[in-house]
Parts: sequence; structure tokens; C-alpha cells
Amino acid sequence: MTPRESSPPSDQSSWVVLKFGGTSISSAGNWQTIASQIQAGVKSGKQVMVVHSALAEVSNQLELIADAGNEFDPEPLLEKVWQQHRNLAGEFDLDADVVLASAFEDLKRDVAKSRVTGATQPRTHAQIVAHGELLATRLGHAILRSMGIELDWLDARSALQSEQNDMRSDLQNYVSATCSFDPDQSLMQKLANGADIVLTQGFIASNALGETVLLGREGSDTTAAYLAAKLQAERVEIWTDVPGMFSADPRLVPSARLLNMISYEEAQELASTGSKVLHPRSISPLRQHGIPLLIRCTSMPELPGTRISRASDDSEPQVKGLSTRSGAILISMQSAAMWHEVGFLADAFACFRTHGVSVDLVSTSETNVTVTIDAADDLAPGEVLQSLITDLEQLCRVRVVEDCAVVSLVGQKIRAILPRLGPALSAFEDENIHLVSQASNNLNLSFVIDAEQAPRLLQKLHSSIIRSDGGGTLFGPSWEQITQGKRIDSRVASPWWLDRREQLLKLTDVESSAYVYDLATLRRSVAGLKKMKSIDRVLYAVKANTNPSVIRELAAQGVDFDCVSPGEVRELERLLPGLDRQRILFTPNFAPRSEYEWSAEQGLQLTLDNLYPLQAWPELFDGQKLFIRIDPGKGRGHHEHVVTGGNHSKFGVPLFEVDELERLVNKANATVIGLHTHAGSGILDPENWNSVAESLAQVAGRFPDVEVLDLGGGIGVPEKSGDEEFDLAKFDELLSAFRARHPQFRLWIEPGRFLVAQAGVLISKVTQLKGKGDFQYVGIGTGMNSLIRPALYGAYHEIVNLSRIDEKAMQTVTVVGPICESGDKLGSDRLFPKTLEGDVILIANTGAYGRVMASQYNLRD
Repeated sequence: MTPRESSPPSDQSSWVVLKFGGTSISSAGNWQTIASQIQAGVKSGKQVMVVHSALAEVSNQLELIADAGNEFDPEPLLEKVWQQHRNLAGEFDLDADVVLASAFEDLKRDVAKSRVTGATQPRTHAQIVAHGELLATRLGHAILRSMGIELDWLDARSALQSEQNDMRSDLQNYVSATCSFDPDQSLMQKLANGADIVLTQGFIASNALGETVLLGREGSDTTAAYLAAKLQAERVEIWTDVPGMFSADPRLVPSARLLNMISYEEAQELASTGSKVLHPRSISPLRQHGIPLLIRCTSMPELPGTRISRASDDSEPQVKGLSTRSGAILISMQSAAMWHEVGFLADAFACFRTHGVSVDLVSTSETNVTVTIDAADDLAPGEVLQSLITDLEQLCRVRVVEDCAVVSLVGQKIRAILPRLGPALSAFEDENIHLVSQASNNLNLSFVIDAEQAPRLLQKLHSSIIRSDGGGTLFGPSWEQITQGKRIDSRVASPWWLDRREQLLKLTDVESSAYVYDLATLRRSVAGLKKMKSIDRVLYAVKANTNPSVIRELAAQGVDFDCVSPGEVRELERLLPGLDRQRILFTPNFAPRSEYEWSAEQGLQLTLDNLYPLQAWPELFDGQKLFIRIDPGKGRGHHEHVVTGGNHSKFGVPLFEVDELERLVNKANATVIGLHTHAGSGILDPENWNSVAESLAQVAGRFPDVEVLDLGGGIGVPEKSGDEEFDLAKFDELLSAFRARHPQFRLWIEPGRFLVAQAGVLISKVTQLKGKGDFQYVGIGTGMNSLIRPALYGAYHEIVNLSRIDEKAMQTVTVVGPICESGDKLGSDRLFPKTLEGDVILIANTGAYGRVMASQYNLRD
């Protein structure tokens, strides 16, 4: 039943609600913006409710503490949390010991209590994690008072009480609770007698027993919406690190355009299908009470942002946004008996209800029902999922596909748009589509695909569907246009190619197209890895770049080498005469027997990639000390062609073959001294390697002589403006904790691209310019023959007009090369200044898998 929608609050409503996220409150500069927005609200005659989150990353630290039980000492993490608050307090000359000592002691006391039992319960988890908001708002209250703003502090748990739902699990009721949001006269009266400004916590509430509960990750948005509804506020403003909702995630699609205004329903669909700007639950309370929502950017307060309300200026059928949501699990239920079987669906969905698992998308046929569930927030943990599958198997055959993503096209009257989407849907030509769902509310069309494909697919769809300019009042500027004045200034350090611009421009007088490498950048990348305390050895994946100067510099910096062919080993010997063979790890894949024989003759440390060599040629390995490449069962990466784990990858011995591996190793009289894995490329989550290490440690229990765990490479590098650097400190912290648990192992890594990608650029001159309908093309002197990554992987490389780097970007272009292939696109929908023939174009991050993958296709150099 649809909730009855009440009339919008009167303009005379006395309250506005301002919500600020963790990033917004973590720097002193942002607090100036926060203070000015509060003061503007009061000056307009309103009472202001300020809701804010925990400091950035604090909730993650507290979750680690809450869920670890007695597995590790929480003191280092607690100290990290304390130091972060102390540092921010210091920026305002506040004494953290005075402001926060009592609140921090409460946190330590709750952590100590949880360690008595050793087993973390949902109630304990909520109680510990809630301290992030309690600490932050105590500090926020003190900061604002130090700025001359008088305000009251409110414990959100006294204003918001969760609704107990017996059909949900304890975990859901404690960490993803929901609250009622009817107008609350008693709360209005209570606050009317206090200050005009009230500060409270997001994310937390209480249940009927007075216990602390959480509203789910990003639940501070929902807190703001609940309180606005209870207070019948005039409006809610969500202040975050982006200036509104965009037509796609600007981190994945820099050409994504700002949505000036959208309806509640469209915002709900975008949020529910993967937009990270708003929590999906935050919209319903506002829609029911007709309260407008504005999304604003704390670092760019001059921008008007996105307005969400009942009225939308654009009733024309149109795709307004594309979103992607990872973490989907697909469950396919197959049975011939369900055809004309009365009650089958009821029985099947009763299983989901019994286990407290919510279904997202549904597709049915005479003999199959396929659904997706959301694994976000760990609300369908492994044991729950397995129990669900066991029950379903009593009714039908069940197939589960994990690690899926849902890509959705969102807009009013989506059915009317379908005929116009034909050309755009060709983007799915090479994709494995598990499910297609057209929403019954006529607001979205969703596709379930493998998770690794989502970013590339989103880019392709956006460039086909969303106009790069125009769009009436609906679309605002693109992310690139908004940030173009800030892109260079916002870098932690200028890229080397910007500092050496004049030299690069002069190089094109000699070579119209060239790869150029900066050895100083290479040295910095090496230094970052070499200073890690957890890593014993860094090996460079030679296949990434074989430039002689690069190889010699890496060797001089103490980096060793991972080779996948005899040719790479011979090239090392040519470039580095006298190189110690112990500095080489040889890892062939589906290679002929002769390469394994050659490896033994050369005295190289060999890695076996599968069982076949041990099955077919056991005599080759008699007495050998081997590394074995293990497939941990799940790969990761920015494209399927760089995912090197999982059943769809040709690499590694799968976990289900470890018994046979052990038998064959013993039969061959070989010894396993090292285990190796490599999940994929372009991975930015340091937790990946911790997971990989734990998987290898489990396998090592079968091979008592294992000394080394080689965690592979795949460390991602920033690709787009605003991308963060890979967190080496967290990487080191996670692996150091792993080593503390498993001191018997040495850890190696094999980064290739991470070491050399940012050190290289490809430069080329503009040859021709062309306009074709809405599309503008900039042609340059080389293309996919020199850089095939965009065509092969859908890889993104930053592209700039180096000749006019200081000029304002005015047009959206596609950069193409001279190769006779429609796929010869180096970058689509790029924001460029007015460009002329002869200008020098620079393509960044091409130091890895660039020149080594080049060809003379079309007989071009």
C-alpha cells in the first residue's frame, strides 16, 4: 500500500535540516562552509538542525574493532581514531582531552566489554560503531562554539526510535534499522524551547529497549530525512563531496552531467540502483511529506546543486541517469514442475522471507525464476545465503552467480524510450547478460552482468545516450566542466608531464608521435613499495614495459623480475649482463614442455600454473623446488581481459584441485616452497591482497615447506581527475597484521603497471578535425596501433591538449587515430579547448602495456 502523501510543509515552516558527511567535517576549511551555511539559515529566520556523520574512515576502523573479537589488539586502531579527532581539534586550538575524553572513555569501555565474550553480536557491533558519530558531534559542537555559534547538542537516539520487524534478522534490526517519521509534536515542542541551532548525529537511533541501533551505511542521509519529516521542515540540504546527482558516476564517467532537478521517483530509482550520492531510504520520508531535498557540495558551495521535489520541469520521456550497483547475487531457480504449478512462486519466496533476504529484481518463465539479492552491508552473509539455497533446493534446481553488477537506465516513461535506445544497446554485444528487468513503475531498465564489465559498459552507454550538451533545464555542466579549473590545482603533486611541458612540446619537432618516460616518477613508485615493512621482495612484471632504461633503472633500485617467457629472460640478460638468476621468477602459462626443460637448465625459480605439467611430465620436476600459482576462486579487475582469477580465467590451480595438486607434487618428488596468485589488474582496494594472503595461507597448510606467499600485482593507479592514489599505508597495515598472524611466511608482490604506468606518456600531433552531427572528432597521428588498451579493455587514459593546457575547455570531443577500424578511439567525450591541426595531444598513464603491445597494423609505425 502506498503511503498517503501529505501536503508540502508551509513556507512558514520554522526548520531547515543540513546534513554533512564524513569528508565534509574532516577538514578545518570545510567547517568554515558549514558555519556560513548555518548562519545563512538562521539569518533567513529559520531554526537549523545540523546532522553530521563520523569523521572520514572512523566508522571503518570501528567496524574492524567491533567485528574482530579477540583476534587482534584494538589499541592501535583506537589510537588512530583518537589521533584523528585530536588533530582536527588542534586546528581550532581545542583541547581534545577536555572536549572528548569522557566520550572516548565510553568507547574504550564498550570495546573492553565486547572482548570479554570474544564473539561479536549485532547489538555490540552497533554500540561500538555508533561512537564514531557521538565523538564527531561532540567535537563539532565544540568547533562551532569556538567560531562564535551558540547551539544545542542532541542525542539522536532520544529523537529516533527504530521499528522492530520480526521478519528481519537481528543483524538487520541492529545495523540497518528503520524508524517511523510521522510529524512529532513533542519533539517540535522540546526543540522550540532551546537554541535556534541544534546539532545531532546521523546514522544512529535507539530501539524500544533503549539500545543503540544503526541505520545502515550512509544512514546519515536517512537521519536527516527522518528528522525533517518529524519537524515538518521547509527543506533538507545534503552537503557532500560532489555538487549533486549526475547522469552517471563521475568517477567512472567524467563526462557525466549534473542533474539540475529531478523528481523524488527518479532520485529514488537512481539511489536504489547504485548512485552513491544519496541513501535510497532517505527519499521516502521526504516524498511522503513533500519536503524538497537539495544536494550541495561542501567544497564548492557556490554551485546550486541538484533539487529533488515533486515537480520536475521535464515530462518528456528521457534517460536522465545511468547507474551501476555492484555486490548483486543472482539466484536462478529451474524446474519443469513449476509450469502451471499453483503456489510455486509463493513457496519459493517464502524461503526468502524465512531467511530475511530481500529480493531486488525478478524475471520469470514457464520453467525458471531468476532473482537478484543485494549483498551490500553484509545483510545476506554466507551462512544465510547457504541456508536459503538449501531450502530452495527442496523445490527446484538452484544456480548462484556471485559478484554481479546491475546497470540501470533511469528516466520517466522508460517504455516510451525503448525504440530510441536500439543503437545504444549494441554496447551489450560482447557482454554476458544474466537478467534483464524493466521496472513496473516505468522508471528503469536494468541489466545484470558480471561485475568486472560494469565500468566499461557504463562509459559506453553514457556516451551513446546522454547528450554532451543541451538538454534544456534538466542537465547542467559535466563533471569535467565543473572541475576543469580545479583539476590541475587539486593534484597532490603536479604530474611530471605538466612540469616538463616545454620539453615534451619540443620533442614533437623530432618525432610527431612518441612514448616518453620519466625515470624520477619511476623511482618514486619504487620507493613507495620498498619502504613497506610487510613486503620482503618486489618483483617487476617485465611484460609491462621492456624499455632498456626502465629495466636498468628498476634493477639499480633493487627490484627483481617476474618473467613469463624465455624471451623476457634473454632480454634481461642482454640488458643486465651478469644478472643473478635468483633475481628472476619464471612463470610460464600454457607453454610447451621445452620451456620447462629450459627453465631447469637455466636454474630459474619456476612457477607452475596448472596441474598438466605435473600430470604429463612429472620427471621434469624430480627434486625441484617449485612455486605453484593458485586460483583463489574470484578474480578482480577493471575488465574481463585483465581478471586473472575465477573459473572464467585460464590462470592458476583452482582450490578444488588442491588435493590432486598435493598428490601429484608428492608423486613427482617435488617440493612446494612458494604459493602465488594474481587476482587481476587495476584493483584499488588494499583489502584484496589481505584476502588473497589468507587464501594462500590456508592452501599452505597442505605444503609444510612453503616459505613464500607471492601476492601478485594488479595495484591500480589514478586514471581520472579526482581519483585517489592507492593507499599504500593501509596496504602495509593490512599485510603487517597478516604477518603478525602468520609469521612463518615471507611476502612478495609483483607489480608491473603500478611501477611504470604513471611514468609514461604518449604524445602525438593533431592531424585533422571533424564534426559529424552531435559528435566532434580530433584525429591524431597514431591510434590503436600504438595504444590498444582503450579498444581492448575499455581502459581510460587522461588526454589533454598539451599545446593549450592553460586554455578553457569549451567542447566535448572524441580522440581518434588513423587506423581503419571503428574501434580506433583513444578517448570518448573528452572536454577540450578549441583545438587546431598541429597541436600536441598527450595521453597519460601509458608507461605500462603501451609500447609493448603496439603493432604495425595498417603497416603504420
